[in-house]
Amino acid sequence: MNLAVKFHDLHPTPAITSLRVEILMGFRAEQKFASPKFFYDQRGSELFNQICHQPEYYPTRIEEEILANAAEDIARIAGHEATLIELGSGASRKVRLLLEAMRPSSYLGIDISRDFLLESTRRLAADYPWLEVHAACADFSCNMALPDGLCCERPVGFFPGSSIGNFDPQDAEDFLRGLHPLLPTGSGLLVGIDLLKDKSTLEAAYNDAAGVTAAFNLNLLERLRHELNAEIEPENFRHQAFFNEEQSRIEMHLVSQLPQVVTIEGERFRFLEGETIHTENSYKYTIGNFQALSGRAGFEAQRCWTDANSLFSVHYLKRT
Repeated sequence: MNLAVKFHDLHPTPAITSLRVEILMGFRAEQKFASPKFFYDQRGSELFNQICHQPEYYPTRIEEEILANAAEDIARIAGHEATLIELGSGASRKVRLLLEAMRPSSYLGIDISRDFLLESTRRLAADYPWLEVHAACADFSCNMALPDGLCCERPVGFFPGSSIGNFDPQDAEDFLRGLHPLLPTGSGLLVGIDLLKDKSTLEAAYNDAAGVTAAFNLNLLERLRHELNAEIEPENFRHQAFFNEEQSRIEMHLVSQLPQVVTIEGERFRFLEGETIHTENSYKYTIGNFQALSGRAGFEAQRCWTDANSLFSVHYLKRT
C-alpha cells in the first residue's frame, strides 16, 4: 500500500476570500460575530488539541472512552470494508479507536485547516499501512460532493466531538439533510453529542484554569491580524464563556475591555467597553431531542452509547 495521502482541495473559493467576506459581514452586524470555523488555522488547531487534554474539558475524554468500549458494536452495525468519512478530522485521534475494529477499505478526513489536516493524515497513513487514506481540505458546513477517485460504495460518516452543537438547532437539521449526497440511503452516520448537564460542569469545561480556551478564542484576532492585516489588538479583548440556560447552549465571546476602533480591510468598526464578538455556540441536547432532530433530517436512530454518568453520547444513525 502506498503511504502517500491522496489530497483533494475542495474549497469552492479561496480560504482567504471566505475569511474576508464572512468576517466583514459578521463585524457589520448589530451583535458582532465570527463563525467558529475560523478558529482553525494551524495555531488554532494546535490550541484546540491542547484544550482536549485539559482536566475540565470532559467531552474528548468521555467520548474516547465511549468509542473504545463500543468499537466492536459499531463495527458490527457499520460492517467491514466501508469507506469511513470523518468530518472535521483535526488530529485524527478518535478515529484510531475505530480503525482496527471496522477495518474500513478507505478513510477520508475532511478539515478546513489544510496544513494540520495533511500532518495528521500522513501520520495516520504511516501508522495504518493497510488503509487507503484521503484528505480533503473543505468547509464541510457547506454542501459538498465526494472527491474524484474515492471508491465509496458503503460510506459511513464520523462526526465526533459534538461539533454539530456549533450549529443552531435548525441549522444542525439542515446540515444533516445536506449530508445526503455524501451518505446515500442505507449508509450510516456516527455522531458525538454533548448532553445537557449542570451549569458548573459546562462552564468549567470552557473556562479551563490553564487559560488554553481563552488563548484559542483570542487566537482568532491574531489570525485576522496576520491574514487580513487587521488593525486590532488582541490584548484589548478578553475571553468569556457562559451557559445560556434559555437556549441550552454555551456561548463564547470576545469582550472589548475599553472603547476602541478596529480596522479590517480598510473598514472601521467601533467597540464600546463591554461590547462583544460572539465567536461560538455549543448547544447541549438530551438524547430524545437529538434523535428527534436527526429524524426530521432523514436519519433513523439505530444505537446510542453513553458513559456511566450520562455526560456524553455517541449515536449511530441510518440514512433513511
